[in-house]
Amino acid sequence: MSQFDVTVIGSGPGGYVAAIRAAQLGFKTAIIEKYPTLGGTCLNVGCIPSKALLDSSEHFEKAKHEFADYGIIINEPKVDLAKMIERKNGVVEQTTKGINFLMDKNKITVFEGVGSFESATQIKVTKNDGSSEIIDSKYTIIATGSKPSSLPFITLDKERIITSTEALNLKEIPKHLVVIGGGVIGLELGSVYLRLGSQVTVVEFMDKIIPGMDGALSKELQKVLRKQGMKFELSTAVSAVERNGDSVKVTAKNKKGEEVNFEGDYVLVSVGRRPYTDGLGLEKAGVELDERGRVKTNDHLQTNVSNIYAIGDVVKGAMLAHKAEEEGTLVAEILAGQKPHINYNLIPGVVYTWPEVAGVGKTEEQLKAEGVAYKVGNFPMRALGRSRASGDTDGFVKIIADEKTDEVLGFHMIGARAADLVAEGVIAMEFRASAEDIARSSHAHPTYAEAVKEAALDATGKRAIHM
Repeated sequence: MSQFDVTVIGSGPGGYVAAIRAAQLGFKTAIIEKYPTLGGTCLNVGCIPSKALLDSSEHFEKAKHEFADYGIIINEPKVDLAKMIERKNGVVEQTTKGINFLMDKNKITVFEGVGSFESATQIKVTKNDGSSEIIDSKYTIIATGSKPSSLPFITLDKERIITSTEALNLKEIPKHLVVIGGGVIGLELGSVYLRLGSQVTVVEFMDKIIPGMDGALSKELQKVLRKQGMKFELSTAVSAVERNGDSVKVTAKNKKGEEVNFEGDYVLVSVGRRPYTDGLGLEKAGVELDERGRVKTNDHLQTNVSNIYAIGDVVKGAMLAHKAEEEGTLVAEILAGQKPHINYNLIPGVVYTWPEVAGVGKTEEQLKAEGVAYKVGNFPMRALGRSRASGDTDGFVKIIADEKTDEVLGFHMIGARAADLVAEGVIAMEFRASAEDIARSSHAHPTYAEAVKEAALDATGKRAIHM
C-alpha cells in the first residue's frame, strides 16, 4: 500500500495549489483526480475556457462595429464558431498540460480515478476500468469543488436546456438565448453569444443583477449591457421550463404577479453552483456536512476529523478559484507548523463582461447595514485620456473610506481592465492604507489606473483633478 503525508482529492485550483505547496514544504504528496485532465472546473469548463470565448467574441464585436472608427476598413467579418471553440480547447489543453508539468516538477504522485474514504487515513482510488487501489495518508485535503445547480422543476437535457459546461461547446450560435440567473456566469456567457449575434434575455429572481456586488456596479453594468442589446427581466421568478423540439419555453411570474413567457432556442440555467461530495464516502471517515451540503470546517479549514481538511467550493464562502488557492496554501502551511492567514473580506470578485466589473472589501450597502460612518470617492472612466484613446469610456472607480480614519474599506470599479486593477485595492486594504495613501502614490499617465488615484483624491476632500 502506497503511503503519503498529504493526499489531495480533486485537482482544481484549490487542490493542485495545495498539493504544490505541500510538496514545496517537504511533504510526500499525492493528488487524486477522477477526470483524465487536471485543473478541475476552472481550467476545463469554467474560468479559462470562458475567458477564451469572451476574448474571441470581443474581437469579433470590435471588428464588426468599431474598426471603421479606428480607421481600419475590413470586409464584413463572419463568425466561425467551430474555430472559436477549437481555439478555446487549445487554450484549455495548454493550461492543463502546464498543471501536469507542475505535478512532475514537484514530484507529486497523480492518481486518476474516484477518491473515496475507507477510513480517516485510508483512501480508495477507483479507476475508470473498475480496478481500485487503497492508499494510506497521514493528512487528507478534500478539494472536490462544485457542480452547476439547477431548479427542482427544470430537466437539464444538456442540448437545449443547458448549464455553463454545455454553453462552452455549442455547435451553433443561438437565435435567442434565455439566461436564467443574472449572476456572474450567466452574464459572462450571455455576453459571449450577444456579441456573436444572439438575442439574449436574462431572467433574474432578485431586483438587480450581480446581487452580491456594490449596488452602483450592478446599476452601471445593467445600463451598459442594455446599451449592448441585452434584455433584462428582473424580480421575475421562473416556474417552468419546457422543451418542444428546437424551442424552449420559460414560464415565470413578474413582480406584479402576472404570468409571463419567454421563448428561445436555448436556455442557459445559471442559478449558482452546489458543493460536490458525491461518492466521497465521507460517512466512512466520519466527516460532517452542514445543512447546505458543504463540508463543515473550523477557522483552520479542519473538519471534525482532525487529520482531514477541506478547501474551495466544497466549504463555505465565495466559490472563486483564487479563494480556493489561498485556502490550499493556508492548509499546507498549517500542516507544516506555520501561521498563515486569509482575510476573506479581501478576496476580490470579478465579472469578465466588457467593461469588466471588480470589487473588494465592503460594499456601500454592507457599511450602511453595519452603521459605519463612511465617505465615497468616485471617478468616471470617460474623464481619462487613456479611456478616450481606446474608446473604452464606460464605467467608474468608487472608493469607500472610513469617515474618521480615511482607511479604505471598499474598492469597486467597472471599466476597462478592472479585473487587473482591483489588485491595487486588495494591496491597499491588506496594508490598511488610507484613501490619501493611494492619492499620494504616483500613477503612470496615460493609464486606466489613474482613475484609481482620482477616485482616492475625490474621497479625500473632493479634490479630484480631472473632474
